[in-house]
Amino acid sequence: MNHHPGLHLRLHAARAADLRAQARAWELCRTARADRPVRTGTPVRARLGWLLVEAGLRLLHSSASPRPTEG
Repeated sequence: MNHHPGLHLRLHAARAADLRAQARAWELCRTARADRPVRTGTPVRARLGWLLVEAGLRLLHSSASPRPTEG
């Protein structure tokens, strides 16, 4: 079986960009309705799912920053 790591990385980058865009849209919606009461009709699974996506993106972003090396 022939694997193409470059293709895998491009697909991963595209998916990550898509998730970042969705998380950004979610954040904009959340801040736009911050002054409104929370709707109880929103499924808990959807809210939890987006919360986990946001947390994952924050972890990704923080792990991508350069770390000081000991020397």
